[in-house]
Amino acid sequence: MIRHLLVIGAQRCGTTYLHTLLESHPEITMARPTRPEPKVFSDHGVAGFGVQWYRDTYFRHATSERILGDKSTSYLEDPEAATRAATVLGEVHVVAVLRDPVQRAISNWQFSCRHGFETRSLETALRENLAGPTPWDPSRTSVSPYAYLERGRYHEYLQPWLKTFPETSQVLLLEDLVADAQATVDLWTRLGVSRDLAKPPEQKVNSSRGDSTEVLSQELMGTLEEYFESSNLALSAQLGRELPW
Repeated sequence: MIRHLLVIGAQRCGTTYLHTLLESHPEITMARPTRPEPKVFSDHGVAGFGVQWYRDTYFRHATSERILGDKSTSYLEDPEAATRAATVLGEVHVVAVLRDPVQRAISNWQFSCRHGFETRSLETALRENLAGPTPWDPSRTSVSPYAYLERGRYHEYLQPWLKTFPETSQVLLLEDLVADAQATVDLWTRLGVSRDLAKPPEQKVNSSRGDSTEVLSQELMGTLEEYFESSNLALSAQLGRELPW
């Protein structure tokens, strides 16, 4: 029986690493092409094409794999995407991968600089983001390239998914995934696939390291930690565990 898997985000949290890990397992195949991401359930009209169109469009390459995976990081930020996915696919396994929100914000800024969206310094961009959102052009990107801070308030974005798929949603932390082999074993167990048929990528993928040598001042770092404090506490309670950051 074919099952569906959605990797829903968050951006700059290791979703490309997770995609590579999942694709390495012979019982799982991921949607193709990988870029641009499918984003099917971020659009009511496209989602309405139905499950057969979805499989024919993104999984025509599939052979004997039991799980069809779709990594679209913008799903996490769309409160209606979970309902659309449930309507089209029924029960699916949902995976979100998260990381230290301050480090995520820095990586997001690096990514936006590298792709020509951002010209402000790191310090300026984050200070201005503390004051409010920066306008952006939806014709260029499906989600804001400047949501450095609000995108790290994970617990708010997770709620629709955990409510829609309470038994099949899984939240991974990047810090665990890259440092603890047991996290990968647990992932295979939750997905119901063999534990010993794939191995983690040997190198980082889609990394932003090296894009800039800018670092945050200690004063701003403290401000950001305060900004995320309530969100991190809510996420910790949501997951029932301490966070590694």
